[in-house]
Amino acid sequence: MPGDVEGVVALTRGSALIAHSARTDLGRVRSVNEDSVFAEPPVFLVADGMGGHARGDAASQAVVETFRRHVEPGTPPSPEQVLDAIHSSNEAVRALSEHGEEGTAVAGTTLAGVALVDAGDAGGYHWMAFNIGDSRIYSWSGRTLEQLSVDHSAVQELVDAGLISAADAERHPERNVITRALGADDVVDPDVWLIPAAGRQVFLVCSDGLTKELDDDRIAAILAGDAAHPAGMAGELVEAALAHGGRDNVSVVVVESKIGGDEGDPDATRDRGDEGIEVTRPRDEGARDG
Repeated sequence: MPGDVEGVVALTRGSALIAHSARTDLGRVRSVNEDSVFAEPPVFLVADGMGGHARGDAASQAVVETFRRHVEPGTPPSPEQVLDAIHSSNEAVRALSEHGEEGTAVAGTTLAGVALVDAGDAGGYHWMAFNIGDSRIYSWSGRTLEQLSVDHSAVQELVDAGLISAADAERHPERNVITRALGADDVVDPDVWLIPAAGRQVFLVCSDGLTKELDDDRIAAILAGDAAHPAGMAGELVEAALAHGGRDNVSVVVVESKIGGDEGDPDATRDRGDEGIEVTRPRDEGARDG
């Protein structure tokens, strides 16, 4: 597709063909883009600096720079390396907090991403999805869009408790309050999923600037179409969010990988369930996201 970047990642046996597109945009309303993206195979992520906090743009950029130092392009890291990059990112963001006469202005950012990791001889290769905050990770089977991540937000906790509906959450006055973020505490607690890497797999990573404007059905319809935008499918999704209002910064990364010989297998794009996926739930007190 136009705008996609393709590359080959060498594995112990064989290789992974990974194509991706990435785009971040200021949006139609904001004066500063506090989002940052990192798309260097086999690691892809979005960080959304928290509006109303000190140096949200610097916070998201600190995450990108930290990951760039911790992972080697073209080589699958171990899960431990990715976790180390996350915890080091938290330290980098914490270092941006400013102390003044009115107290401490805390820098913060969300983080959502996927990385093709080498879990060792026993585990093999997996896609490791990781999330802190309300930026999201989806899988796309070619037919079904499935949200893998769980929003760490006040409204998600209300939805999980059955107190409000998902539709109510979109209009709730605390819809921008997140319950976990990089930079908020000395120790960060990411959600992590390990998904066996096999056949054709597609992931969407995005900031809430996309999901505030487009519902899952609209996102799926765009993914099911052809990408004519110079920035590939990520560009198509960002343009659609801007056309719907673009009230926030919008960042999108779309990743497609092909591993092994499933090209002729009609089940290669089958819907994937929760097998092998560890899910944790949001908790802790909230910080406000832009």
